[in-house]
Amino acid sequence: MSRWPTDSISFGGDYNPEQWPREVWAEDVALMREAGVDLVTVGVFSWALLEPEPGRFDTGWLDEVMDLLHGAGIRVDLATATASAPPWLARLHPEVLPVAEDGTRFAIGGRQTWCPSSPVFRERSLALVEHLARHYADHPALAMWHVNNELGCHNVHCYCDVSAEAFRAWLQRRYGTGADGLEALNEAWGTAFWSQRYGDWAEIGVPRRTTATGNPTQRLDYLRFSSDELLDQYLAEAEVLRRITPDVPVTTNFMVTSHQWAMDYGTWAPTQDVVSNDHYLDHRLPDPHAEMSFCADLTRGLAGGGRWLLMEHSVSAVNWQPVNVAKRPGEAVRDSLVHVARGAEGVAFFQWRASRAGAEKHHSGLVPHAGTDSRTWREVLQLGRALRSIDEVRGTRVRADVAQLFDHQAWWANDAPSRPTELLRYLDAGLAVHRVLRSAGVTSDVVPVATADLAGVLAAHRVVVVPTLHLCTDATAEAVAAAAAAGAHVVVTCSSGVVDEHDHVRLGGYPGAFRDLLGVRMTEVLPLLPGEVLELEHGWRGTVWSEEGDVDDDVEVVARVLAGPVPGQPAVTRRALPGGGVAWYVATQLDDAAWDALLRRVLGEAGVQPAAAVPPGVEAVRRVSDDGARSYLFLLDHTGEEQRVPARGTELLTGTAVGGEVVVPARGAAVVRESAD
Repeated sequence: MSRWPTDSISFGGDYNPEQWPREVWAEDVALMREAGVDLVTVGVFSWALLEPEPGRFDTGWLDEVMDLLHGAGIRVDLATATASAPPWLARLHPEVLPVAEDGTRFAIGGRQTWCPSSPVFRERSLALVEHLARHYADHPALAMWHVNNELGCHNVHCYCDVSAEAFRAWLQRRYGTGADGLEALNEAWGTAFWSQRYGDWAEIGVPRRTTATGNPTQRLDYLRFSSDELLDQYLAEAEVLRRITPDVPVTTNFMVTSHQWAMDYGTWAPTQDVVSNDHYLDHRLPDPHAEMSFCADLTRGLAGGGRWLLMEHSVSAVNWQPVNVAKRPGEAVRDSLVHVARGAEGVAFFQWRASRAGAEKHHSGLVPHAGTDSRTWREVLQLGRALRSIDEVRGTRVRADVAQLFDHQAWWANDAPSRPTELLRYLDAGLAVHRVLRSAGVTSDVVPVATADLAGVLAAHRVVVVPTLHLCTDATAEAVAAAAAAGAHVVVTCSSGVVDEHDHVRLGGYPGAFRDLLGVRMTEVLPLLPGEVLELEHGWRGTVWSEEGDVDDDVEVVARVLAGPVPGQPAVTRRALPGGGVAWYVATQLDDAAWDALLRRVLGEAGVQPAAAVPPGVEAVRRVSDDGARSYLFLLDHTGEEQRVPARGTELLTGTAVGGEVVVPARGAAVVRESAD
């Protein structure tokens, strides 16, 4: 495991001293010491200052900042500053600017205004990285390298001619060169349809706007290519850093959120020395706190179940939503501890001091516009104390008996145009299952399908949920079947296993890749209109999707359709397997009440218990040491009222003994070092 940047649960955030006069810097460092900050990210958007003109580097100001931080005992996550190119690069090389799908070339003025495939950008960015790595290789404050920043946040898809050429090269690496490779591509893309067959590689481009629906596999490959191009930028920068500073860990900050669908982080995670993530509550969602917990569990899954770093979140409001909701008293501390409960061993924010100018001037900071005489600053001090009080949880792992599969490529395929219904979105079932389990105090591991030894990881769980895995490879289907054969209770939802890795439909009936495991053969999809409800037995309800088909003789129909397109059809099925495993199929999009009832039965049969008996609105997660000698129960209130939960041990945030129940403050947290007494 790579060296962690600090000797504690890391605490800090993005520090942008270049936005402030020098006399503020000493005050910043003093306040950081007061708050207990021990890790800051520096230099993220400073390329224009570090290289004011081509080949002339000026690091004097950054030298001074690094020395100040080191003098205060604060470690530095030093950014490579390549996230946003300086204006001179676009002036001298306008071809670096990315192009939109409609052909519009973007202009300088925002951030990340560069084409991921540009050789000019790659050359100039690596020259900067080389200079910074050599200059700071021996600086005692350097704890970690921060490559770029939120790669692909604004420039993931470029449609310029340079990108088209790079796309062709990527396709040749995937399918082969020459006539044989072109033949393999034509087969994979199904180009016999609509007279799309390609006779020359030069005929292939990026999927720009077309008169009718474009080729779906071309689109899928382009999304894969776009993710890979940005990953290549990371790898190129990381190679320079590891060559010059081999003992310094390297990371880049992921954006594991429900609105970031473009980077396939399952393929990125193995390249990271430390898995880092940025997450901001999205108040456009119906339950933003449930989504936050889901994303924390997915980030832990990307980290192989181990520790990870929350590189950015907000102490209060952000600046980029229609209504930027500010956090209520206590929520900044509680939300930070949600991430720690779910595996984070570092808590950092954007940003240290709220900006007074620029596009993000209304984004909250640890030091707000009002200064230190504010509730925000007092809560920052409280958070610093809280993290120090629970530092002993470091090295423990989150306990979860349930695994949920996750795959960006299945997301890309399921949410593409020309599907049975646009109302069935990839994330909906996964978020619903996770939300219902979280409400019941049950923790899920959200496991990327790219996980090494996927079958072994899944088999280590008592319950495995496969939500909307529309695109599914044979290897993934085999891993799920192996988990079921090992005794896991597997729950597969509708629109899973339908297409292979080329987005070709698996013939013979749905759910395709899982048909033999489930003992179910559905012959027709019957989508529901908005507002239309599928009435099922037991008072359960489904929406969006229904199916028609048959089940094998050894399959139990748990719930049939009472009212819908085809009454009497199976909607939920159960098949007992040799070895004690069970295979469930859900042929509609259940509402939360139905999911709750179904999952309680599944969990009961599988012997899964909640982390604690919690009232509604209280989140419960347990972290346990590898030897089982230490366990920590995290309890987090989302009701806004004080709660009491059964527990025994020591509550670490207050240092008080817990003899039977622990008090969880309103919008607050309790962390109990458990004892068996």
